[in-house]
Amino acid sequence: MIDLRSDTVTKPTEAMRKAMATAEVGDDVLGEDPTVNQLQDRIASILGKEAGLFVPSGTMANQVAIKTHIQPGDEIIIDQNAHIFYYECGAAAVISGGQFHCLRGEKGILSAEIIDSAIRPEDIHQPPTRLICLENSHNRGGGSIYTLEKLAGIAQLAAKNDIRVHLDGARLFNAALAAKTTVKELARQTDSVCVAFSKGLGAPAGSVICGSAEFIEKAIRFRKMLGGGMRQVGILAAACLYALDNNVERLEVDHQNAKKLAHGLSEIDGIKIDPAQVVTNIVLFDVGSTPMDADTFAERLAPAGVLLIPFGPTTLRAVTHLDVTTAEIDKALEIINQFLKKV
Repeated sequence: MIDLRSDTVTKPTEAMRKAMATAEVGDDVLGEDPTVNQLQDRIASILGKEAGLFVPSGTMANQVAIKTHIQPGDEIIIDQNAHIFYYECGAAAVISGGQFHCLRGEKGILSAEIIDSAIRPEDIHQPPTRLICLENSHNRGGGSIYTLEKLAGIAQLAAKNDIRVHLDGARLFNAALAAKTTVKELARQTDSVCVAFSKGLGAPAGSVICGSAEFIEKAIRFRKMLGGGMRQVGILAAACLYALDNNVERLEVDHQNAKKLAHGLSEIDGIKIDPAQVVTNIVLFDVGSTPMDADTFAERLAPAGVLLIPFGPTTLRAVTHLDVTTAEIDKALEIINQFLKKV
């Protein structure tokens, strides 16, 4: 089975499992897990921030960051298809009492100009704009990215208006690779940033939030409040450290496989895709010219050996990752081509 549903389906390698099994551990709620402390310090240094905080998931990372940044009744500017808005169960409203101001980005990417037009004036009738949340790379944007220039423009606008910026960088290493820059340069434009290790980096779980020492000191309480205070969690942190050492540079392979997949799909009758739009490891394509909608396409293709995720009425998503080889991309294209010829 060639599983292209997500880069979250990756399984830890034997070497990663060995690192987990031999990890030195302690009570992380007491700040005594040496492996967690090493991970937090290391990723904070990589991102150019003062401190880091390990949490179980990217969703918790985003929600702890939002809770730390805002007060109930504050407004958050966000793209209408951002993960925080689309896939996190309305958590910002429930946990933080925040209100979203959803904007339409270009493939999920907001400009400083459109954000500027959405910032609230000082008016007792309106919620104050306190936070801008960005996503890089952008999942529902098809792996689209913020360039350093775009981020810098938004950062300048935010500073001018005394607004904080949080970056959902679940796939930030992918974004930096595509933008031909470093994660530190991208993170420099933000007040807080989180990265996930359970996607392209191949760890079984875990994200780290980074920001100023004062910000993280406040965030620790909210992590505990939301049930993210764990004990001998160095077992998971060891997997993340292994990922940093072994799985960052190889993300280029995933990007090349995604481009290969996109070009191959563009040559199959009934499929619409612009390969030039694929810049990271996420591939979105349209099957509206076939006799099937996206759900039917994915359901009927699965028994042939390729798994995809429906991403709209006629849109499907394929994500390349470390458990899918280049040879398997060729095989997947062959299977999809033969499948469509039959229908």
